[in-house]
Amino acid sequence: MKKAFTLLELVFVIVVIGILAALILPRTKTNPVQEAAIQVLSDIRYTQHLAMIDDKYNASDTNWYMARWQIVFGNNNQYANHKPAYTIFADSGAYSGDPKESEIAINPQNSNQIMTGGYNSTAALDYNNAGFKGMKPLNLGEKYGITNVSFSGGCNIGLRISFDYLGRPFTGDEHTMTGPYSALTQRLISSDCNITLTDGNENAIIQISPETGYAKIIF
Repeated sequence: MKKAFTLLELVFVIVVIGILAALILPRTKTNPVQEAAIQVLSDIRYTQHLAMIDDKYNASDTNWYMARWQIVFGNNNQYANHKPAYTIFADSGAYSGDPKESEIAINPQNSNQIMTGGYNSTAALDYNNAGFKGMKPLNLGEKYGITNVSFSGGCNIGLRISFDYLGRPFTGDEHTMTGPYSALTQRLISSDCNITLTDGNENAIIQISPETGYAKIIF
């Protein structure tokens, strides 16, 4: 006598599979805000790495500290389609505080790309230009739907973080400082710096510790 599933058994198996799928699949779905935070965390650590291996000290230039490696974010019209993006660069020359193509870090995984999500209307830095040389995932608004990036805690001066040769984090724009560690103008982060990414519904916080520059994600 041949054995076979009864209709009731088949229905039961289908129901069990459906329940398991309902429990498991939501956990496997991607979360754009978390993905964005993981990417930003990695690039903050890379910025710190660049600063530690590329000491900008120059005895013949009193403004040498303005050339420190930094990561700068923005939500304004400098960025593609008015959406949050960021750029990793080391200022040089006139120390304008704004990245130029030659100052931007090269993507370590693709030497033909520079690490910007779009910054201005220059072809190489313009996200919407066919000659764009940047990395589109660094435009957090376009890639992950991030609507705002905000800084709080120990880094509430501008939307940028820089590092010295010891990996210590600074807040604000280096080119507005009057000395590398001058009293009143020195901006070494002295308390936890919180960088909040949001898509309007969910938030992720990247926290940078003072002195060590250690960065982690808080969901």
